Amino acid sequence: MTDSPAQNGSQPLLTVRNLKKYFPIYKRGIFSSRVVNQVRAVDGLNFEIQTAEVLGLVGESGCGKTTTGRVVLRAYEPTEGEILFRDDEQGEVDLATLNREEMRIIWRNIQMIFQDPYSSLNPRMTLEQIVGEPLRNYGVANQGELRDRVADLMRLVGLRPEYMSRYPHAFSGGQRQRIGIARALALNPQLIICDEPVSALDVSIQAQILNLLNELQDQLKLTYLFISHDLSVVRHLCDRVAVMYVGKIVEIAETEELFENIQHPYTEALLSSAPTPDPRAKRDRKPLKGEVADPANPPSGCYFHPRCPYAQERCQTETPPLREVVPGHWAACHFSEELALGV
Repeated sequence: MTDSPAQNGSQPLLTVRNLKKYFPIYKRGIFSSRVVNQVRAVDGLNFEIQTAEVLGLVGESGCGKTTTGRVVLRAYEPTEGEILFRDDEQGEVDLATLNREEMRIIWRNIQMIFQDPYSSLNPRMTLEQIVGEPLRNYGVANQGELRDRVADLMRLVGLRPEYMSRYPHAFSGGQRQRIGIARALALNPQLIICDEPVSALDVSIQAQILNLLNELQDQLKLTYLFISHDLSVVRHLCDRVAVMYVGKIVEIAETEELFENIQHPYTEALLSSAPTPDPRAKRDRKPLKGEVADPANPPSGCYFHPRCPYAQERCQTETPPLREVVPGHWAACHFSEELALGV
């Protein structure tokens, strides 16, 4: 497939084409080592994100979600593919071809909210230093302006400016994540990569942080790549959802379309295993057999076929392309039109 699944015909903020990230496996000897295999963490992704859109990236642990986010940010070097970003100042640039100095300019417009609010903050820096660090690094505020800007950012994320002199250990997990969000917003970025930003928090605090992200997105017209394994979180926040399995996108569509009109057996299994708020509700559970495929030695044909209850002989030999099954709804399954999937 050469085209990227998109929401509409407008020019996207981010376009990812045939993105791959392989990690080498070495066999080490006494005097040397050699590459004997590769882990296909990201294996040919195609997707687009429009300005002010929230795209959710979901899947089981180890499917390549976080690696995708870090490759887009260029924290990891891509093995192959294009990462086309429409920068406000430079126009469309391929991030995969930029060196570190060129990326430093782009990083002003792409920021990240990390999963762990405890390890992502420097314990030796005050809140003012943490949130103000991007402003200092890019020289966009002098010392007097910086303090005012940090105070504004704290109010924006629901923290009191009086806390600026405190250190991270003085804050709860939810408050620390608010600090991380304020830091990500400091430079007014065009794109924010949210790497499971609520998975390390208590359920009650998760709702507060999700509502904050939702309010900020509406207020500031932010664009999110939202990485999560929690389908209820994704349904609450995202405009579109892409489902990943072993480094590949197997289904992508607008959120309600994907939840109501499933086109891939893996998505069906994920949705059927998700807990429901009503304990009395009866659901047709469809547990998956077997283990997640090894990304260093994936099966032939469709990567999902060893676990798929609908697999046929064709699935074992022929890799299904990610194709538009219904308008705006893409799936990588040979038999999407024939299967009656649902939960």
